[in-house]
Amino acid sequence: MKVGTKIITLNNGYHLWTNTQGQGNIHLLALHGGPGGTHEYWEDAAYQLKQQGLDVQVTMYDQLGSLYSDQPDYSDPKIAAEYLTYEYFLDEVDEVREKLGLDNFYLIGQSWGGLLVQEYAVKYGKHLKGAIISSMVDEIDEYVAAVNRRRQEVLPQTEIDFMRRCEAANDYSNKRYQEDVHILNINFVDRKQPSKLSHLYDLGGSAVYNAFQGDNEFVITGKLKDWHFRSQLKNIQVPTLLTFGEIETMPLSSAAIMQKEIPHARLVTTPDGGHHHMVDNPAVYYKHLADFIRDVESGNFSA
Repeated sequence: MKVGTKIITLNNGYHLWTNTQGQGNIHLLALHGGPGGTHEYWEDAAYQLKQQGLDVQVTMYDQLGSLYSDQPDYSDPKIAAEYLTYEYFLDEVDEVREKLGLDNFYLIGQSWGGLLVQEYAVKYGKHLKGAIISSMVDEIDEYVAAVNRRRQEVLPQTEIDFMRRCEAANDYSNKRYQEDVHILNINFVDRKQPSKLSHLYDLGGSAVYNAFQGDNEFVITGKLKDWHFRSQLKNIQVPTLLTFGEIETMPLSSAAIMQKEIPHARLVTTPDGGHHHMVDNPAVYYKHLADFIRDVESGNFSA
């Protein structure tokens, strides 16, 4: 594919921003998290893989409702009902694949994107050469338990109790509450500060994030609270890389279970990496990714 930005028009009439970087015959499609996040932590993925001696053409895109792509009016109940669903975002991935002419490719997804990779590998796995699930577990209840433990590690009990009172009262805009969230973020989400993912102003995506996640990474009040996928992991038949930060929000104990349940899975961790460990420690993160792709390409992949 041609390097650079391409705007694609979906069958529903909305437009998505896509961008391709790198050269070579190996294709990687990158899904961001959130949901409602952005492509930005994938901007140097082709460069980082090249630093590892691997030529990969990386395509990233902003999902519907995110950054440079169209942002529907989700306050309209009909629009929200149609587009704020797992099914929509899963099928969007395959429509993007089709419109970009991708097949026999690698799919990587971070966090929410890793959820989509799991579902895509089950429903559309025939198109994949390999799947990379980055910082996403298969059972949301285990994530909730993990982030509650993370609070205990860095906050005094007085602040934890205060956060819970705010959450019970739906008082997420409270300044003190958001200061506590910031402490949690810099310890477990964006450990490398200042965060390259911070914006001067909110550029959209919060409507999608709020609908699925909630106010922040340490509460689940949206649709994600009901997501459970463990029973489907056995149906992921392609070589799979599970990559997690050593100091992040997602529990490594769940990742270990996923490695056992997915038939052909390798689990790696990134030292000193938080939830966005491709930013916190890119040298290790992309070495793991390059090694995985090389092994699949050579037919030498093993867990």
